[in-house]
Amino acid sequence: MKEDLELKDLGQYYGTTQYYNIMGVNITDGVEYIMKNGYSWFVTDTIAVIKNKAQIQKEEFLSINLKIDSDKKAVMTIGNGNGKILYTQKYDYTNCKRDLNLYFCDNVMMLNKEY
Repeated sequence: MKEDLELKDLGQYYGTTQYYNIMGVNITDGVEYIMKNGYSWFVTDTIAVIKNKAQIQKEEFLSINLKIDSDKKAVMTIGNGNGKILYTQKYDYTNCKRDLNLYFCDNVMMLNKEY
């Protein structure tokens, strides 16, 4: 199966039929789809930050954003959903093609459309 770095089928995910456990965090069908299509590094990096940063662990809700720029660089931010940025991670290179917005609450990481 060839990876779809543009995530052309992402629009079909608006709920989940089952959860998958990754590093002690439940992920939805939509997040599993992005992992299978070249974005697993983003999900696992995000989970590692959530599990290891005390300031982030205290938050009930997190908004996670991946922004890809034209120079094949990326920035991941984790915020509280109310505009406060709690963590920023810069990547010097990515082959990914699409910005993403995920949510995390109740130990579940999901696409923003799955909330």
